[in-house]
Amino acid sequence: MPNNQFKKSELYSFITGVASTAIARRLQKKFNQADLNLTIEQWSVLYHLWKEDGISQQDLCKATFRDKPSMTRLVDNLEKAGMVKRIPSKADRRKNMIYLTEQAKEMQDPCYGFAEETVEEALSGVSDDKIEVCKEVLKIVYENLR
Repeated sequence: MPNNQFKKSELYSFITGVASTAIARRLQKKFNQADLNLTIEQWSVLYHLWKEDGISQQDLCKATFRDKPSMTRLVDNLEKAGMVKRIPSKADRRKNMIYLTEQAKEMQDPCYGFAEETVEEALSGVSDDKIEVCKEVLKIVYENLR
């Protein structure tokens, strides 16, 4: 394997695996220390509902890049935990719209704070220009594979 190919493979593994896992673990640790009883997967669903409450499960699938069975399981668990409620769509009864409960709404500010802290820790010592290059590269990678 040419040296360049190995470096590309190594980069892919690092970007998608090690860095992402480290960030998720750190954020999960913060949630646990705050007794939030929230997983990273659940956080990703709540994050999108905090941006737009009352969206369909299908829209949540698209926003979080998850399949329907995974999203159903996540919403089931969030519903059992009292963080979301399903309400049938008025326009299409086959669809469930997912709404935040007051409990979940109260979690927004602390969760955003923990996420911001985690990102700051992750990017400590990384210059703004390097962050911009990284964002550009990842956007190109995403667009290439979309």
